[in-house]
Amino acid sequence: MNVSRCKLIELPKIQDSRGNLTFVESDKHIPFDIKRVFYLYDVPGGSNRAGHALNKCHQFLIAMSGSFDVTIYDGFQKNNYHLNRSYYGLYISPLTWREIDNFSSGAVCMALASELYDESDYYRHYEEFIKAVRNKDNESSIS
Repeated sequence: MNVSRCKLIELPKIQDSRGNLTFVESDKHIPFDIKRVFYLYDVPGGSNRAGHALNKCHQFLIAMSGSFDVTIYDGFQKNNYHLNRSYYGLYISPLTWREIDNFSSGAVCMALASELYDESDYYRHYEEFIKAVRNKDNESSIS
């Protein structure tokens, strides 16, 4: 199950009277090399983001500012996470459907990705994602 591989990861937090510092290192704090970084911001109230799965790309989501909710689903099991600290992030393994909503005012969601952008890696239709997951599950039970 992919959801069982997804998890919250606490990042290093160096506290100082001048402000805190947090950092992320590939293959140390997160289980992949970072090839792409993008972020979501100015998301209107009531809007949902994501609503897709990725075939081979790993991602790590961080609430850089504000908060938001992430629902992940692997076709069998569903988990919900509330991200609201910049020193925690959510690791999302491949073949995991994700929905992001409940953005607070001023929220910024930064995503670290294991792959460069490739539209062909996306499952944008839920039914296609479920079909792919069930096919992979059938293939692994035959092996």
